[in-house]
Formats: sequence, structure tokens, C-alpha cells
Amino acid sequence: MPTLSEVVDLLHSWYPPATAEAWDAVGLVYGDQQAQVRRVMFAVDPTEEVAQEAVSWGADLLVVHHPLFLRPVHGFTTATPKGRTLATLVAGGCALLTAHTNADQAEGGVSESLALALGLTDLSPIRAAEATPRDKIVVHVPHDDAPAIRGALAHAGAGAIGDYDQGSYTSTGLGRFRPLPGANPTIGQVGEPEIVSESRIEAVLPRSLRAQVVRALLAVHPYEEPAYDVVELADPGSAPVGTGRVGQITETTLADFAAMVARVLPATAHGVRVAGDPERLVRRVAVCGGAGDFLLDDLAGTDIDAYVTSDLRHHPAGEFLEKAGPALLDVAHWAGEWLWLPAVQARITAALGDTVETRVSTLPTDPWTMRI
Repeated sequence: MPTLSEVVDLLHSWYPPATAEAWDAVGLVYGDQQAQVRRVMFAVDPTEEVAQEAVSWGADLLVVHHPLFLRPVHGFTTATPKGRTLATLVAGGCALLTAHTNADQAEGGVSESLALALGLTDLSPIRAAEATPRDKIVVHVPHDDAPAIRGALAHAGAGAIGDYDQGSYTSTGLGRFRPLPGANPTIGQVGEPEIVSESRIEAVLPRSLRAQVVRALLAVHPYEEPAYDVVELADPGSAPVGTGRVGQITETTLADFAAMVARVLPATAHGVRVAGDPERLVRRVAVCGGAGDFLLDDLAGTDIDAYVTSDLRHHPAGEFLEKAGPALLDVAHWAGEWLWLPAVQARITAALGDTVETRVSTLPTDPWTMRI
């Protein structure tokens, strides 16, 4: 049975908190990291009713998309709805974790889950995330010490590329030096030129790990004054993740596509609002889970036929259509993001097997309850 810390680490490996927007509040909100996790529940909103459902079911962890405390607070009491929500979880021994904008753009995240649920294929981001800046470290060491150096670099985080780690390149050459008075050479004598057959080891690393990788190298290198280089690599370009998703569907009309969207999403009073010619042919579709009108300028003038998102406002939508942009499908915010819950549930189940039970809350937390 995993601990809370192990489950949190797993979720953070899929939805890294460092990728969240600067204004966001994500990660573990409450919980004993050493406590065992037997049951995990997933929901979009951390409402009081959702907290009661989690506790009644016996959940040890509630994973939500929207933050409970997006803005800093100096305390929480049962005098407020948010305070009652957290108090309910605390009394029931249920931890709380938020994956918000870090889950929006990730592989297997909110927008990708929406795209896959609607049958989109050949996915790519609407707005690709910047790839992680990388360095390359190069060091020379006597052959016998090369395995220790490679191990230290890998342990510090160098050599990880995609789904691989411990990556490095080793070549051989001759090192030349002369120890001066005051030196305490590992090899050679003071005042005498020395030639040593050495291994040249190269590995790439995230620039954010530069300091710890260099420290790890210096800690195990046998030389008193080791020579090494750290080279900043060129702009790595775009990452395969990012905001929103674009993909292909089998050609259909806008009217039929909208009807399919309505069938796939959980039912809401909001329904699916459509702007565009019902007979327009739809082949390429863009989606963004949550409020997505900030991406309208990215989509204007593209070959996208329809854009599915939430919370579209009157003026931006009207001006967008005047530019002959894609048709617009406005869905309920809660419904568009709810489709991520079964996806993350499946990932947890695949990773942890029968060591945990999982549950997706079907309690509708969309604020709109009636449409006349």
C-alpha cells in the first residue's frame, strides 16, 4: 500500500508543479505524507459537498483540478465554505491535492483528455510549451575513475533524455599537466610534466540542475584541480506538450459534431452553444479545457474548422467570427474538465494496481443548474 508521499510523487511526475502558471496554487494542500493511501477520489471542484462525498466513501486522498485556496489565506474556519471544505477533509483524515494549470497542458492532462474523448487524432498543442533549457557537461578523468564519474552525474540528474536516463558519451585521449609547488597531485610529481590516458565524459542536463551536477562531479573526481566544461546548448525549441490541443476527426458537419460533443460530455444545464454554419464541414478541431478565449488569436486565420472550449465572452467571440475563424463550441467549464478525471484515474490504477481503490466523483459542481 503506497504512502501519500509516493502517490503525490507519482502525480507530480505526470503533472509537474513547476509547469503551473506563476499565479496558480497547486500541489499537496493538506495531508500526512507518511500516511498510507488505500482510496483515492477525483473531482473537478473542491466543494463542501465533494469533500463530504470523499469522506463518506473513506477516501484517503482527494485529487481536484481547481484550487481550494487560489489566493493566500491566514487561516480557515467553518465560518466560510472553503474552511468547512478543508475542515471536513481534516476530520475525515482525507488529504487534498490540486493539479490545475500543471494538468492543463501536460501529456494525459485536461486538454488532451478532452481531445481524446472527442475522437481527435494526431494531436499537437495549440500553443507549445517552451522546452527545458539544457546544458552539456564535459569532464576528463583517468579511465579507472570514469564509472564513478558517470554514476555521480546520473545520480545528480545529468543524462536524462525523454524516457531514458544515465545517458553519456565517453571517448579517450591524453591529458597533460605539470604539478607546481604547493600542489598535492593524485598522479605525478611536483615539477615534473605528466601525461595521463584519460576518458572524456559528456552528458546533457537541465540547466536548472547545473549547480548540483557540478557539485556531484567535484565531490567524486580524483584530481585536486579537475578540468571540466559546462556548455549552454542552443534553444531547444518547443516541447511536445503545451496549451490546448489540435487534431483530426473524420469529416462531418458542424451540427453533427456538436451533437457528438453533447453526447460525450456530462450533461449540464449549459449544454453546448454553437457559433457557425451548421452545415460547415469539420475536419480539424482545436480544444482547450476550461476558459479558452485567450487562445482565439492563435486560431484566427488557421486551417482549424472548429474550436471547443468554455466561458467564451460575447465580444471576443463575435469579433473572432468576423475574421472568418473556426466555428465555436462553448461547453460548460465543469463538463469540459471532468473528462480528465477518468483519464488520471486510469493512470493511477495502471501504476498502483490493486493496492489502491479509485473513484471519480459524478457530483455535478457546475454552478449553472437551470436553463429556461
